Amino acid sequence: MFDNMTEQQAREQILGMVKSYCDKYHAPKEYTKGSRIPYASRIYDSDEMTNLVDSSLEFWLTSGRYTDEFEKKLSEFLGVKYCSLVNSGSSANLAAFMALTSPLLGERAVKRNDEIITVAAGFPTTVTPMIQFGAVPVFVDVTIPQYNIDVSMLEKAYTSKTKAVMLAHTLGNPFDIAKVREFCTSHNLWLVEDNCDALGSKYIIDGKEYFTGTVGDIGTSSFYPPHHMTMGEGGAVYTNDPLLAKIVRSFRDWGRDCVCRSGCDNMCGHRFDRQYGDLPLGYDHKYVYSHFGYNLKATDMQAAIGCAQLGKLPLFVEKRKENFRLLKNILMSEQDRLILPESCENSDPSWFGFLLTCREGVSRNKLVSYIESKGIQTRMLFAGNLTKHPCFDEMRATGTGYRIVGSLENTDRIMNDSFWVGVYPGMTQQIIETIGQVIKEALNDCCE
Repeated sequence: MFDNMTEQQAREQILGMVKSYCDKYHAPKEYTKGSRIPYASRIYDSDEMTNLVDSSLEFWLTSGRYTDEFEKKLSEFLGVKYCSLVNSGSSANLAAFMALTSPLLGERAVKRNDEIITVAAGFPTTVTPMIQFGAVPVFVDVTIPQYNIDVSMLEKAYTSKTKAVMLAHTLGNPFDIAKVREFCTSHNLWLVEDNCDALGSKYIIDGKEYFTGTVGDIGTSSFYPPHHMTMGEGGAVYTNDPLLAKIVRSFRDWGRDCVCRSGCDNMCGHRFDRQYGDLPLGYDHKYVYSHFGYNLKATDMQAAIGCAQLGKLPLFVEKRKENFRLLKNILMSEQDRLILPESCENSDPSWFGFLLTCREGVSRNKLVSYIESKGIQTRMLFAGNLTKHPCFDEMRATGTGYRIVGSLENTDRIMNDSFWVGVYPGMTQQIIETIGQVIKEALNDCCE
């Protein structure tokens, strides 16, 4: 088939066939009444598929040219200096937190038994790295209907052991970044923004607009299929601090001291003439380890998909906002039975989902069961109250390993009474209207 072709001609023919295949067999299916409505799904076309095959034809497999392109383009989109692609959002949180433990940070380094202020109403892997390292998460309550940290509790949570604040922007709704940053600055604390559910959200501070994830010392993203954009599995860590960027890369790449990219040697020009630790003079710098790291790299095939997705991200964000507004308008008449979500002041959320809390007399379990029976997928706000889960059994029994400041009243309310439905870009106006109508039907059925 390729006998009279150059490699480039053969590649172009293959990619042309891939495009035709995708256009024919992966075209979006139109919604028909009664079809299942997932809370999220992948939105893609032949751009992603041809990029994927293009990368696979090179058979480089690990991070390469598409990874470099993705890191550059995401940095440009967010307006940050440094971006490191990793294999998941959870790995991004791991690398971000562990970067704060580096001895290179001197007195500001997080050490075992130091405290990190966070919330229990969220996804576990925002907190997991703290516990695994031996730091102490300090949980404070959240507000309803913003579902983010109650900033009035920050000073009450602070002690001489506090080293950082690490929080997620809940379902795309930014937490009060201005007040959290002010608190962190006043106490010389690190701020890590878990931006995994909020890519494209914006926040205004002193008249200047920022993307969430770029205000704190480190931001993280996830590219799991339901998220704002996808590469299957994948995540990113970004910062404007060159030292933190170097440390993040070290933890991502086995803990090594060398900054050479895969396939590159001796970028520093001192591969064989330096002294490190108690190693012999001139030990190969590519095999010098300054941290106890991991291998958290993504593949170039994932990055190839991400490069195509990034071009669509602004449209994805606007569609999420549009779907959120439409659903909220439909449900405005139900505020006597449901608490509707509200954005944080001075923010422009890129909504990940539409979060609802049942008022007194409305059973969430009955409501959700009815909605699911009509083919509409629902989700809880992740862990609800993370401290109630089996992973905390031993710590609860001993009363060690974490602290709770005040009560987690709203966190427990969310655990018992809240759920959410999707607003992802693949949802048409008809689908959003169907979701709204079914929720109204469910309320009438469950409240009689």
